[in-house]
Order: sequence, then structure tokens, then C-alpha cells
Amino acid sequence: MGYIHIYCGDGKGKTSAALGLAVRAAGRGRKILIVRFLKTEDSGEVRILRQIPGIVVTFCDREFGFVSRMEEKEREEAAKYYQRRFERACQEAQKGAYDVLILDELLAACNYGMVQEEAVTEFLKNRPERLEVVLTGRNPSKRLLELADYASEIEMRKHPFEKGVLAREGIEY
Repeated sequence: MGYIHIYCGDGKGKTSAALGLAVRAAGRGRKILIVRFLKTEDSGEVRILRQIPGIVVTFCDREFGFVSRMEEKEREEAAKYYQRRFERACQEAQKGAYDVLILDELLAACNYGMVQEEAVTEFLKNRPERLEVVLTGRNPSKRLLELADYASEIEMRKHPFEKGVLAREGIEY
């Protein structure tokens, strides 16, 4: 039976934890689908993950920037795009070709209204029985936490950003 994992919190490492699970699963011959939300293709892990047998990282063909900086029309367009992205991920997962589905930053996409949480809960309740599903991001709702089998919170205690250091290539992205 597959379980639902949530990696959440304000600390660095949520995606790293999810991708570590993907590498571990691939090392045991499992098939992994990774779908990213609110991110760009310019992230160091994407290139290397696509080279690992058994891991599929979907291509993100649109970039919208930070949700907080979007105009209303762009926000609506982004919401349609990310909702379709989620729906395609669900369709792929329902086919049964994957053992693990990682929905990176899906929690943020839900919190910003880019993906409908009701659709997420319905998918989680009706997913293939053996599918392991991983959600990452901040502030999961009570409803999503109740559905989860694993919930790990990563707390920021200290971060260079507090000193004005911007995200660094190869470390934060």
C-alpha cells in the first residue's frame, strides 16, 4: 500500500527531502513522476534527475514569477495552467505506471489558489492503492494533514537570507 507524505515548514530542505526519497526509490527499481509547481526549469536538480533511470521530471513550459507580483489576469492564467498541470499529473498517476508521485510545492499552489485543494483531496482519496504520494510546501491545511500518513515539518532556525544573501545557484536552486 502506498502512503501520503507531507514535507512542510519554513525551513530549507522540503524539496531536498522529497528528491532524496525519489533517488532512494529509483535505486530500488521504482518508477517516479515529479511534477513541480511555482518553479522554473532553472533548478540544478532538474538536469541530473532527468538522467536517473526510473525518474521522470515533467517539463515546466511556462514561468509566471512570484504570485504576489502577478496582475489579476496573469494570476488567473497561472491558476488555469497549474490546475491543468495537477490534473495531468493525476491522469498519469491513475494509469499505474508510477510507484511514487512527487508534487513539489503543491501546498503553496493550493495556498495561493493556483490549484484547487478539493481536487487534491479527491485525488489523494482515490489514488491507486500502491501509489506513494509526496507533497511539499508551506502551511498544509488541516484536511491535507489528516489525509497524510507522514508529516514532517522543517523549521528554519537560521538562514543566510536573514543577512541579505540571495538564493545561490547549486545550493538553493
